[in-house]
Amino acid sequence: MVTAKKPAAKPAAAKAAPKAAPKAKAAAKPAARKPNAAFMKPMTPSAILAEVVGSTPLPRTEVTKKVWEYIKAKNLQNPTNKRNIVADDKLKAVFGGKKEVTMFEMTKLISAHLK
Repeated sequence: MVTAKKPAAKPAAAKAAPKAAPKAKAAAKPAARKPNAAFMKPMTPSAILAEVVGSTPLPRTEVTKKVWEYIKAKNLQNPTNKRNIVADDKLKAVFGGKKEVTMFEMTKLISAHLK
């Protein structure tokens, strides 16, 4: 019983990759992101918050920036955990009497002072 040898497999022919059509120039640059209108609407701060950011109507984003400027200028971040803010007398009134809040809690507490 002699078994016949199988013929060697032929190598697969290299297929030419189809050339992609040139893309339009507009597709190369993504559209600029539009800001959310709700965040850009000027809001009037309460009298308590106005002591920190001023009394002129500002968008929420600008109010948050001004509060952060105040925190950095007064060095109110917790030195061991920079995500926590240690409130001084003005911020303690804004934060509802809390002595220390996280940066995420801060935005929630500030939004209560915007009309």
